[in-house]
Amino acid sequence: MAAEPNLSHFRLLFFCLLACCCSGSAWADGWKVYSGPDGRTPPALALTDMEGRAVDLAALRGKVVLVNFWATWCEPCRAEMPSLNRLQQRLRDRNFKVIAVNIGEGRARIQQFLASVPVDLTIVRDADSEFMKAWRVRILPSSFLIDQHGLLRYQLVGDADWNDTGLQGPILELLDRNNPGGRLHSTSEKQQ
Repeated sequence: MAAEPNLSHFRLLFFCLLACCCSGSAWADGWKVYSGPDGRTPPALALTDMEGRAVDLAALRGKVVLVNFWATWCEPCRAEMPSLNRLQQRLRDRNFKVIAVNIGEGRARIQQFLASVPVDLTIVRDADSEFMKAWRVRILPSSFLIDQHGLLRYQLVGDADWNDTGLQGPILELLDRNNPGGRLHSTSEKQQ
């Protein structure tokens, strides 16, 4: 007859499960390593912005790019836009760019939203959700972090407070990789 598990077995199992859940990405505050330590090539992303200019992710090599999928009907998406805008403004001198990919909405609806929540981000329209499908986005908002070599490194599903220094960690790490001799500071940091 097999011995029945006792309380110490359950404790051991609990701590093993806890250790497994806490290991993984160094950024336990939401970002997940997308495909291993070296990243992978992301799906294509070539759309036009709100002024009709072409925006191609492949042309942005040399920059760290945060690709954020969103919609105006998505409350968490709307809520995170101001802090996403502040993040880009804070890091504007550090080869960092945000591309906000609107999913399936018309230009007029997006412009109406931008009139009430003005942001200085590159906003592109994925009118038929083609890129949303290619990037396998299932939940809005979803964000992807692309490194200077054009490789997909991290993914964050759900809304974020981009003022949170923990969420900025992977972004700053990628920005600092191209500056081994010293950290560049944003304009606001230089003034302090």
